[in-house]
Amino acid sequence: MYDQKYHTTDISKASFLITGGAGFIGSNLVEYLMTHGAGKVRVLDNFSTGSMENIEPWFARPEFSLLEGDIRDLDTCRRAVEGIDYVLHQAALGSVPRSINDPITSNDVNVSGFLNMLVAARDAGVKRMVYAASSSTYGDHPGLPKVEDKIGNPLSPYAVTKYVNELYAQVFSRTYDFHTIGLRYFNVFGPRQNPRGPYAAVIPLFVQSALKQEAPFINGDGETSRDFTYVENAVQANIKAVLAQEIKKHEVVNIAVGESTTLNQLWKFICEHTGISLEPQYREERKGDVRHSLANVSKAQQLIGYQPAVTIQKGLQTTVEWYKQSSFIKVTS
Repeated sequence: MYDQKYHTTDISKASFLITGGAGFIGSNLVEYLMTHGAGKVRVLDNFSTGSMENIEPWFARPEFSLLEGDIRDLDTCRRAVEGIDYVLHQAALGSVPRSINDPITSNDVNVSGFLNMLVAARDAGVKRMVYAASSSTYGDHPGLPKVEDKIGNPLSPYAVTKYVNELYAQVFSRTYDFHTIGLRYFNVFGPRQNPRGPYAAVIPLFVQSALKQEAPFINGDGETSRDFTYVENAVQANIKAVLAQEIKKHEVVNIAVGESTTLNQLWKFICEHTGISLEPQYREERKGDVRHSLANVSKAQQLIGYQPAVTIQKGLQTTVEWYKQSSFIKVTS
């Protein structure tokens, strides 16, 4: 999948830690680094949402190692960063509805766990930490497209946790000269995103419905819009950000495509890619959801050289083909 190379420096002697590396975005980062000859790749994951299957292809490689553990434990974080040059922090409990149903656990993982990683990485002399921020931080700010310095009030406990991450990272930069980069992801999708469970994201759910030829549920009227971002774009951003040594303070950048797609359009696209025709079922809007989301990615372009390489249509085509071949969706005839 990762034929495209997004770095120019030699990483054959560099060591990387990917927290949440058995998850969706994390395992794609592992694949990129293993494919392109990283010196050492270590995964830290507690497998609460990640899957052993996602990283199994690399188990036999000597440069790969797995530490099963939880970022809520500081000692585990300290062990994870031993001998590590670069940290790609993806571990978190996602989902707005999950955070509404259980704000305490979301806070424990996303805030306390994040702080543990900051402390461990700082104390270990890690060269750079890049972390998964979120477009949910924009909250109720009405402006479109979203620009990094204009945010509103958070609309969910999840959004609060991701904003607190940015505040902690900023404080660590000013107080300890430990400079990190936050990537505000906009609705990332692609291979290895799990369609199962109560908190699955919309694209894997829609693809699952299409492949099973079942009408999906759409929350609201279907005119809610998102800047859907194929996972390869997120991988590119992580690699470019983590190796951007010239950045000398905390930064936050949008990672998206810069295109708006409604849920109705999304379902139509997926129908086209799967060759079906079904009308969706509409139901009440979810609490905490933002109505529209669209990113301005110019800061990421200027700061780390980010260029969204995969459009939503190309990404959907690749994603649908992957799900057809995977064990994530079982289609009965």
